[in-house]
Amino acid sequence: MNVPDQLFYTKDHEWVEFDQDKITIGITDYAQSQLGDIIFVEMPLAGDTFAAGNTFGEIEAVKTVSELYAPLSGTVIEVNDCIEKEPESVNTDPYDKGWLIKLKCSNQLEKSSLLSSSEYEKLIS
Repeated sequence: MNVPDQLFYTKDHEWVEFDQDKITIGITDYAQSQLGDIIFVEMPLAGDTFAAGNTFGEIEAVKTVSELYAPLSGTVIEVNDCIEKEPESVNTDPYDKGWLIKLKCSNQLEKSSLLSSSEYEKLIS
């Protein structure tokens, strides 16, 4: 399983990349492998605000639907529009082309609730 060291992770199998107060969020390689072929992703709109742990969308695979949770509180500043046309990119490239949303983080202290790559690897092994 691919678990990049520079990212942070949630127990809900999402990854987070920090660029100061802006964060990029996606689902992990492990999550996409468990879901199977992704066929649709319901995304929020730019400007939507979420508290940490709130549902911000859904991801639909051939066999199941799974909710997506905001790992940190913030406001959506960008949505990956390519996912609407190519939801399979979440399967093929979850850490690059398959990112989901970018948030402007409103509470940096919540970062302490995230897992390191080694902690996440232990969770999924």
